[in-house]
Parts: sequence; structure tokens; C-alpha cells
Amino acid sequence: MFVVDDLLVRPFVSLLNVVHAMAIEELYDTEAIRDDIKENRLLFEIGERSREEYEERRTRLERQLDVAEQARENLQGKVEIKR
Repeated sequence: MFVVDDLLVRPFVSLLNVVHAMAIEELYDTEAIRDDIKENRLLFEIGERSREEYEERRTRLERQLDVAEQARENLQGKVEIKR
């Protein structure tokens, strides 16, 4: 029975762990969110966005960043995220 586990189950579980870690990294990518915040500010400063659009997007991105940081903090011990 242990041979079956080693040959069939463990590789599948390992693959799922890798896919899960990659999904978490992509979903909660704080650097990408920070880049979006910078881009939003730049577009506002050069006049491509109105103040209303800028404020709305900034608020949404800041909330998204808070959620991403909390999620990464909570999952740090459970899922190994490498950069």
C-alpha cells in the first residue's frame, strides 16, 4: 500500500501544492498592485484621469492591497511563496 501511495498519491498532492502556491502568489501579488497605484497616480498627474476617476481607483487599489497583504501574511506559514 505504501508503494501505491508513493507512486500515485504523493506526486499528485505535490503538484496540487505547487499549483495552489502559484495561484496564491498571482492572486495576492502586492508588487503588481503597488505598480497599479503608481500608474494611477501618474495618469492623474499628466491629466489622463480626472480627480474622481483617480480617487475611485486609488481607493479600490488600496483596499485590494490591504487584502493582499493580510492574505499573504496569514498564508505565509501554510504556503511557501518564493520570489
